[in-house]
Amino acid sequence: MKDKVTPILGILTLLSFAAGLFYAFTAPPDIHQKELVRIFYLHMPVALMSYVAYFVAMGYSLAYLITKNRKFDRLAYSSAEVGVLFTALTLIGGSLWAKPTWGTYWTWDPRLTTTAIGFLIYVGYFIIRGLIEDPDRRARVGAVIGIVGTLYVPINYMSVYWWRSIHQTPTLKLLGDLEFSADPRMGVALMCMFVAFVIGFVYFVRFRAVVADRIEAKEDRLMEQSFQEGRI
Repeated sequence: MKDKVTPILGILTLLSFAAGLFYAFTAPPDIHQKELVRIFYLHMPVALMSYVAYFVAMGYSLAYLITKNRKFDRLAYSSAEVGVLFTALTLIGGSLWAKPTWGTYWTWDPRLTTTAIGFLIYVGYFIIRGLIEDPDRRARVGAVIGIVGTLYVPINYMSVYWWRSIHQTPTLKLLGDLEFSADPRMGVALMCMFVAFVIGFVYFVRFRAVVADRIEAKEDRLMEQSFQEGRI
């Protein structure tokens, strides 16, 4: 059956990003950071969505361990892959923002350090998966790493509160009463970019899961063929 949903999600992703960029570039500049603050509209949504991606990966990993349905493993794998992409964008955007603000692209600040550790955890997740040929064992090991690896997320989020350093506390406070300490027009731009990333996340995960399904089907056919020919 032809997939009609994924192309529609792709179009919505493009449209929502276009709207988000419009508001991001027409919002007023920050009093202190001036035009530099526009990096914020990319940096913050992509950082938050990397958290979401890892928690979704953890949820699908749990679902796989309970049901042994490889569909959940494909979705966990796809969500983790998008999470790594978003974390890489977070690190790149943060470094570009840090250079004119702090005078350096990188410092071993607790938030930056825990973000880099999270990135390496999930890079390791893919390396270990790539070393395992048996699909069921690969999915089982991947699910365990996906669950354990996500435990770093709360530590990463709270790092700016637990270990005060050069990194500022979040402009958008999520814990307790929701607070946004900036011009409301900046809040509109931020919300538009966040919605764009949510739609984009759903699109990327769905697209990647469809591709993974086809790759696995090919692997299964080759394994069945090898078994019938007595090569395994």
